[in-house]
Formats: sequence, C-alpha cells, structure tokens
Amino acid sequence: MANVTLARGDDGIAVITWDMPGRSMNVMNDASMAEFAAAVDQALSDPETKGVVITSGKPAFIAGADLDWLEAMLAGTPGESKGARIRLFDTFMDVHRLFRQIETAKKPFVAAINGTALGGGFEVCLACHRRIATDDPRALLGLPETKVGLFPGFGGTQRYLRMLGALEALPVLLDGTSLSPAQALARGLVDEVAPAAELVARAKEWIRSAPAEALVKPWDKPGFVVPGVDPRTLAGVQAFSAANAMQRARTYGNYPALDAIQSVVYRGMLVPLETGLRTEAKAFAKLALDPRARNMVRTQFINLQQANRLARRPAAVARKRFSRIGVLGAGLMGSGIAHVAARAGIDVVLLDMNQKTAERGLDHIRRQQQAAVERGRTGEAEARAIVARVRPTADYARLAGAELVIEAVFENREVKAEVTRRAEAVVGSEAVFASNTSTLPITGLAQASSRPERFIGVHFFSPVERMPLVEIIRGERTGEEALGWSMDFVRQIGKTPIVVNDSRGFYTSRVFGTYTREAVLMLAEGVRPALIENGGKAAGMPMPPLALSDEVAISLIHHIAVQTAKDLGDKYRATAADRLIAELVERQNRPGRRAGKGFYEYPADGPKRLWPGLAQLAPPAAMQPSLDEVKTRFLAIQALEAARCLEENVVTDPADADVGALLGWGFAAWTGGPLSYIDMLGTGPFVELCDRLAQQHGERFLPNPMLRDLAHRGGTIYVERRAAA
Repeated sequence: MANVTLARGDDGIAVITWDMPGRSMNVMNDASMAEFAAAVDQALSDPETKGVVITSGKPAFIAGADLDWLEAMLAGTPGESKGARIRLFDTFMDVHRLFRQIETAKKPFVAAINGTALGGGFEVCLACHRRIATDDPRALLGLPETKVGLFPGFGGTQRYLRMLGALEALPVLLDGTSLSPAQALARGLVDEVAPAAELVARAKEWIRSAPAEALVKPWDKPGFVVPGVDPRTLAGVQAFSAANAMQRARTYGNYPALDAIQSVVYRGMLVPLETGLRTEAKAFAKLALDPRARNMVRTQFINLQQANRLARRPAAVARKRFSRIGVLGAGLMGSGIAHVAARAGIDVVLLDMNQKTAERGLDHIRRQQQAAVERGRTGEAEARAIVARVRPTADYARLAGAELVIEAVFENREVKAEVTRRAEAVVGSEAVFASNTSTLPITGLAQASSRPERFIGVHFFSPVERMPLVEIIRGERTGEEALGWSMDFVRQIGKTPIVVNDSRGFYTSRVFGTYTREAVLMLAEGVRPALIENGGKAAGMPMPPLALSDEVAISLIHHIAVQTAKDLGDKYRATAADRLIAELVERQNRPGRRAGKGFYEYPADGPKRLWPGLAQLAPPAAMQPSLDEVKTRFLAIQALEAARCLEENVVTDPADADVGALLGWGFAAWTGGPLSYIDMLGTGPFVELCDRLAQQHGERFLPNPMLRDLAHRGGTIYVERRAAA
C-alpha cells in the first residue's frame, strides 16, 4: 500500500501509518481511504494483533478531505436530484461503517495524533478508543468544516454531541473552532497529551493495559443519556430556541450548514448513534448539493488551495526564496509588511524619511510581538529574533543587497516616483521593485522606474498581520520573473496571492469601492442610515458600509476621489456620493474613526452610534426600501463590477475574482464570491435584476455586454471561462 501502511511488531500491536508520498500533508481520498479500510480489516482479522495504533509519518496527522476527492464527489451533480443525494449518502455511510468498525472493535484502537488533525482527520481520531495528542501548541485539532460552507460529515456532529453535550458542542461546531492540544484535553476531546516522540510508545502502553470496558464507548452502553439538557423539556426547548435565535441574528439565515448542524444535533439527542449517523449523512448529502454550500467549497477550499499552490505562476521562472528585502515607509502598512516578512525569517530594512519615524515602525512590531508573547502565541526568544530582523533607517544606502523593495508611502504619484528613483539607485539590477498602492495604476507608477520589467504592484490589506490576501498587479511592461518572484514572496510570508492586470483601483479596490459608494448614494437618496447598515449585515458583509467607511477613513475615500478626478479630467463624473463625502471631510470635519468622528460618533463612555447630524445632511425619504432591497443592491453592484473586471481582463480567472473578494474585503462568504453569486442566481435572472435596478437607481447598474451575451445563451461565468481555458 502506497499511502497507508500496517506493521505489526513482536508485541502484537499493529501500527497503521498514514504517509502519502509526494504530499506535504495526509489527506482523505479514494486511494488513501481504501488503503486505510484494508489496513483496519487486516488488523481486525489477524488473531495475532492485540491492538492498533493509528499515526502519521508526516509532521501533521491528517488534514481532512482532499480537494480533488471532494470536487469529484460533487462533479456531475448540478441539482439537488434524488440520485445525486443517494450517491453522496452512500459514500458517507461507507465511511461511517468503517469508523464504527473501529469504534466497536474488540481490539483497542488508539490515535497517536502527532500534529494537526482537522475535519475528517480528527473524525478518525474521535472513532478511536483513546486519543493521545502531541503537546506541540502549534498543532490544531477540530472540525472547521463550517468555514468552507459544510459541516462535519464523518460522525463529528454526533460524537461531539455525545462527548460534550449539545450546548457545549454547538458553539464549536457552528464556529468551526480549532483547538490546541491543551484546549482539546481540557474539553475531553483527547485523553492525554505527550511529546510527539513518545506518542506511539504511550499508545502501546495503554493498549497493553486497557480494560475491556474501555473498549465500549459510553454511547454504546445500555442506558446512555446525552449530557446536558433534554430537548423535550422546557429547559431544552428554551436553550435550543435561544441558540437558534442567536445564530440567526448573527448570520441572517445565509448559511445552510449552520441550520443543518442545529438540526442534526437536536435530532441526534433523541436517537441512538447509528440513527444519528444516518441523519448526519442524509443532511450532509442534501447540504452538499445546495448551491451556497457548493460555491463556498469551491472558493474557500478548492480555489483557495489552488491559489496557494501558485497554480497561475509562470512555469518557466525558477522559484525564488528571499533572505533580505527593503520596505519604504514605516507607517502602519509599511511596518506591518516588515513584520510579516520578519516573522517568515526574512531580514528587513525598514526605511522612512528620518530615523525617528523609522524607529516608530519598529516600535509597532515590538508591541505586536510582545502581545503575541502575552497571549502564548510565541516565545520570548522567537519574539526577540523577529524584532532583530528589522533594521530601521533613513539611509537609502542600507537597501543595498535587497532582493525585493516594497514601497508603502503616501498615495501620491510624485512621492512614489521619488522613492522609486532613490531606491533603484542603490539596489542590484535583479531586484524587484513593488508598489503597495491600492489605487494608482502600476503602469503609470512604473514610468519613474529605470527597469519597468522588474516593477510590479503588491497590494496588501490592513491590518497586514491579519489580512490573508495580497493582490499582485502586472503593469504593461512587468516581466514574468518579477511576477513569479512576487508570487513566491507572498507565499513565503504565508499569504494568498491573486494576480490581476493593471487598472485604476485594480480589482479589489475597484469592486470594494462600489459597496461603500452605494451606501453613500443610498444615504443621499434618503435611505435611513440604520437601514443601510442593517442591509450590509443582512447581505453577509463582515462590516456595515458606513462603519467600514469610517474605519477606512472618509478622508482617504475623499483623497482617492480627488486624485481620480485630477487624473481623468473631463472624463470624471462626480456623483452625489462624492458631494456628500466632500461635505463630511471639508466642511463638517468628520474624517473617520481615527479622528473620533465620521458617519458615527465615538463617545469615550459608550459604544459608537450613528451621527444624528446625518439627518440634516441627507434627510430621510418618506418611503423607505425593504431590508431585502438594500441587501440586493449591495450584492448586485459588487457582483456587476466584478463581472466588468472579468470582461475587461483586469482579473482573468473567476476563481481569482472570488478568492480575492472573500479574502480581500470580506464579500458575503455564503455566496462563494461575486461571480459565483451571479452563477448561483443565473446570468439571465441577474441581468433582469440589474436592468430593474438601473431603471430605479441609475445606469451604474446596467449589465455589461459579457453578461448579456451569457444570459442570451443561457451560459454561466465559470463554465464558459473554464471551457475557454
């Protein structure tokens, strides 16, 4: 067997080892699961085998389902047909039977969890009689399926329920919580933690002394009762009703997986495990065919992993690993970039206009690392080493030897041109120069460069330490090596790259801007601010648009509009949103959150609240739209702009557009992304929706020719683009 091996020692204890060749992590797919099932059968049928240890030959245990396996399971099932559900149900029942074979075996099975075990990988462990995990705090254990639109389908909901009780199990299932080994031990999800080198020996020791009663799970013993409240009692009804109400208030019913989890947990409390597993498998088969779940899986699991594998990297360019970079600008963005690079082991020259300003950037990094130490996320020695990798300076000569220079200075073309020329004068000819601009076209900025083929855009998102996306922008003369190296750097620092072509605002800023701009246009129309904010939340956006504008800074939005108007001249068309933003910044002196006043007020003694003065600037109309109308406008305007970017070749692949939207500005995750949202509605209905919105609210909603053509032919964005590729 190539992926899973079984070896029985002289002590009569078999060790099943997952170690898939050519992969950095073990995953569950047809081949590995077939070999695992065969190994389990062999161990159980061998009279000389007294017990079984399941472990991994890799640093991690099992990472869960393989994206290709999952994609193959969903392939050819475009609708919720009975046949499709039956096929998925049978697949998952086969896994349930295998895990129950382990769980009810008369021989002890111990999971020696030597590293991260997530999703199906942890569900393997839950079926074992004992779980011994590594004491490495970096290992993650848990069932994070809800983060990609699914729920645990290999028995996780039913075993968590019986181990933790419903009210303790529901939050970790609904949130997809991953735990450290110590946290899992405290919750009773593992039985012991030990150094990784001792796991197999500890497992064998337990097998040799395991009493017969330890081989029968509590839920397989007569009279077992699920811990916690009984859903048939008044207390149980109240508890489940409250949990459902809290979940609905948070998600607005957009995520079918969360409804499914609550259903299978509730029903699982009333039946034996075997029936609960069938209930879980039926619910999973139905969920997997829901277009919302399928879109989330495609974007957040399949497409995201392809992006992280650099699927669209130039194949002819040799891989590059960076050891020294320069960062120009020591503000929050620049110091954040320096910080994540230093965390990845890269030496950083952090340059600003004077030494004091550069030192302030290093202070930011020092504070971040101290906070990480206090939270137990890193050790003192590692924190000191990270800070030591960053060298603050005002001397451009210190950039000598940098393989990559990233400028993160003020959004002003002249300032950026000056730092470009000064940096290129001292770095080597092979160094790549990257601009962190969020809006200014890269081709124009590259005019200040003496080597535009090595000039590129790398757009980070704030706060850099937390935001996972980097948008890489190709200028008209950007070379393949500059592109390949930039993608390598992004992966080296642990972030996800998407590649777009040059355009004003590129892809992310251009589409994201429609969300906040539509909110201001609604405000100018007389839509009440609270309705606007609730509409953003109902759409599934992580932050309502007026609050988000405050966080981004209304003054920055105004500055970008002024710069764009200056660049475009007579072609620029000011809107009611521009006028309202200018009023807030120039006359009302409300630049945003950092100044303590914007669309919101920020009192020192209480939570923020919408500024009452908005009613004078934009009086509410007598007739107000419904919440659903506001929600639809927000989703449609962003999706339409994403489709325009695709047609204009700003973004070249629907997968990049959707991944970029979810990771970059938090577009409604339940849709799978703006282009998946269009496909989910259907191009025909979406075009009809946009035409109606254009009649009501203006030509900005008019569908682009690509969408009209697809609607006419009954095509979809993903199918057409993938067929063309």
